[in-house]
Amino acid sequence: MKVFVTGGSGFVGTYLCKHLLELGHRVTTVGTRAVHGRISHDHFRYLSTDTTASGAWQEAVADIDAAVNLAGKTIFNFWTERYKQEIYDSRILTTKNLVDALPQDRPVALVSASAVGYYGSRGDEVLTEESIAGGDFLARVGRDWEAEALRAQEKGVRVALARFGIVLGRGGGAIEKMVPAFKFMLGGPMGDGSQWFPWIHIDDLLSAICFLLENEGLSGPVNFTAPEPVRNRELARTLADIVHRPAILPAPAFLIRTMLGEFGATLLASTRALPKKLLDAGFSFQYPEIRSALEDLV
Repeated sequence: MKVFVTGGSGFVGTYLCKHLLELGHRVTTVGTRAVHGRISHDHFRYLSTDTTASGAWQEAVADIDAAVNLAGKTIFNFWTERYKQEIYDSRILTTKNLVDALPQDRPVALVSASAVGYYGSRGDEVLTEESIAGGDFLARVGRDWEAEALRAQEKGVRVALARFGIVLGRGGGAIEKMVPAFKFMLGGPMGDGSQWFPWIHIDDLLSAICFLLENEGLSGPVNFTAPEPVRNRELARTLADIVHRPAILPAPAFLIRTMLGEFGATLLASTRALPKKLLDAGFSFQYPEIRSALEDLV
């Protein structure tokens, strides 16, 4: 299968490209780095480009069998109004340009990333793919991001919207930020620790993407979260136990909001998202619970 990946030089994108190549697929990917540097393979092609702008990179989409859309500025940063616009544009404009380039009336599958931020902070409410959107900034980004991807249906493309939870994997993402603090006994729950933490192991995420590509009956929103979400305090306690350090320094909510502004509020959000559609379709998680996932990764 010929697969086109946006955001292929990022944390998840690099993992995905390697995984697809190991499965025997041909991969073309685009990213903002000058060179990829981490993948060398006869069936791998890398294009350095700005996908928020139309250009020659779109010609590489003409004869593909599937596309995986992962491009987007990280949200793990201080949010100025300018940076919020970059978060928005990197997702919506890239998706618009990708959909515009997709071939017409061919059996193409598009797996387009979204995020459980679509739901907003909802306390203890159980959230499935049928739950309504939230009303904050990330929820608005999610709604508009998904709407752009769904335009591909007008071309006869099957569209699956992968609503990512927090991705746990080596070499980047949340693990890279959390583990050093715990090892130096500076880790602990955020706020009162009662907020739900929707997570997924990178291996399960990669398998779920391939599961969507291969299953023609799956479309629309799909939660990419482990079937056993945990509260933030349980995450902190489990990670501390695995690295043999105490979780003794909770970060007060007011301090998080003061230091990190609007982004800090997202760290305190509670999103109890469950992967109902994946489970109903027969997908099997290798890491359904947090301890086994962290023990594998740390």
